[in-house]
Amino acid sequence: MLTREQVLEVLKDVEDPELHKSVVELDMVRNIQISPENDVQLELVLTIQGCPLRAVIEERVTKALKERGARNVQLRIGAMTDEERAALAKRLREERAAQAGATSQPSVSPLLSKDSGTRFIAIASGKGGVGKSTVTVNLAVALARAGVRVGVIDADIYGFSVPDMMGIDQRPTVIDNLILPVQKLGVKVMSMAFFVEDNRPVIWRGPMLGKMLRNFFSEIHWGELDYMLLDLPPGTGDVALDVHQLIPQSKEIIVTTPHLTAAFVAARAGAMAIQTNHEIIGVVENMSWYECGHCGNRAFIFGQGGGQKLAETLRTKLLAQIPLGAPEGSGLDEAPGIYPAGSPQTKIFDQLAKEVIDRTAPAVKG
Repeated sequence: MLTREQVLEVLKDVEDPELHKSVVELDMVRNIQISPENDVQLELVLTIQGCPLRAVIEERVTKALKERGARNVQLRIGAMTDEERAALAKRLREERAAQAGATSQPSVSPLLSKDSGTRFIAIASGKGGVGKSTVTVNLAVALARAGVRVGVIDADIYGFSVPDMMGIDQRPTVIDNLILPVQKLGVKVMSMAFFVEDNRPVIWRGPMLGKMLRNFFSEIHWGELDYMLLDLPPGTGDVALDVHQLIPQSKEIIVTTPHLTAAFVAARAGAMAIQTNHEIIGVVENMSWYECGHCGNRAFIFGQGGGQKLAETLRTKLLAQIPLGAPEGSGLDEAPGIYPAGSPQTKIFDQLAKEVIDRTAPAVKG
């Protein structure tokens, strides 16, 4: 017969998928009852009513207990009280402040502290429509496949598209004014889209945009990340400048198409990065060619040479050339912007992720 202590020991390995802490550590497991036949009943107290990942937590708890020998598992679902949520939020803020080494400024994100191990990569372009967001989300998912912890900030505040491309239809969980990013396909995501109703336009001036960007760090509980990708607005406007000032350690990838005019415009975004002392780690050329599925011949619909020309202008490397192809039909939890497994684009993004990891690895101190 299972004991209460054994049930708690088993559930120490079950994490809340948003907070990445054990459900036991978070005091979510209560009122355990065990019958002589190893039927387990318990109360599972979630952070909020209507928790979007309730089914995931229930499944993990049930599976863990049955694998340990429980015959049946019955869960009663509850939610924390306002006082319990406030205490949890206070604890998370204190942990974040300690991680940042800034207990006097708990609003400062540990990601931005001088001791942070998070590597920032801004994905920029000179103009819209070149596939910058497609590169961002597919590189993020490829980095997650490579085993690193990755987040994405959809900093294209006027043209936000990351949640839609990743098939995210839930809003962030809020615990006493502390916001948890939405996680999908191993990537933590924050976007202006979560705070706008019905795809309405954002009609803001520059200072408000900068404040929102800062809030994406100060008010969000990101946890520990190896990489943070920022999908910048096209061009060299307010948000791009705010990113350069807020995250001086950020590196950049410039996205273009093969068209020489597109590359010429993209060079301005690269010049801005250079002027603000941001390292450009390379260029990604999107829509490089269309390959016939029957004969294998390539059609260079948007011309040739733009990516290589841009890389030479910026004195950096052409990291990847992405062929044309619709990401739809990936089957990855209905993520319409993610290329399907086994596609040529996915293989290229996996190689790009390895290249990015190699080119951004911390220097080894001898």
